[in-house]
Amino acid sequence: MTRPRRIPRTMTWGLLAAWLVHDAEELVTMPRWLARARPRLEQRLPGIPDRIWRHLAPDQTHTAVAIGFMGCLIAAAAYDGDRTDGRSPLFQVVLAGFGAHAVPHLGSAVLTGGYTPGLVTAPTVVVPYALWASRRLNRAGVEQAKVPAAAYALLPVTIGAAHLGARAVAALRTRLQQRPVAAGVGS
Repeated sequence: MTRPRRIPRTMTWGLLAAWLVHDAEELVTMPRWLARARPRLEQRLPGIPDRIWRHLAPDQTHTAVAIGFMGCLIAAAAYDGDRTDGRSPLFQVVLAGFGAHAVPHLGSAVLTGGYTPGLVTAPTVVVPYALWASRRLNRAGVEQAKVPAAAYALLPVTIGAAHLGARAVAALRTRLQQRPVAAGVGS
C-alpha cells in the first residue's frame, strides 16, 4: 500500500525548476561578465594572484559543462525528494544548500561593488523557492532528515568538483581534437 502524498510534486521538482532559472542567468552572464569585470576586480582585490584570475575565467563551454554537472545533482535530489515525498536527506540537504548559496551571490555583489552572475535570481527565485519549500515540508509534517552538519560544508566542494569535471572534459576534448585521424578502412 502506498503512502498518501503530503507535499505536491511542484515542490520537489520545483527545486530543479528554480535551479534552471537561476543557472540560466549564470550561463548567459558568467564568461562575458568576468572578462569585463576583471580589470576592476583586480584593482579592488589586489591580493589575488594572477594564477587565480586565470582559473576564474571560464569560457562558455566550461561554464555550461560545470552547470550541467551541478544540474545532475539537482535533478537527482529533486527525483529523490519526489520519490520520498520530501523525506530524502539528499533532497533536504540540497534544498538547504540551494537556499544558502544565495548568500555568497549577494555577498559577492557587495564585495565587487556591482552586479555578479546570479545576483538577479538569487533573491527573486532561489530564496523565495527555498523558503516556500522548507515551510511546505514543515506544514506537511515531514520530519527533518538527520543530516550531519558537515554535509552542508559540501556545497563549495560540490561546486569545485563540477568545475574540475568541466576542466577534465575540456582537457579530454583538446586531446581528442589533437589526435590524428586514422584513415578509414577501404579509403
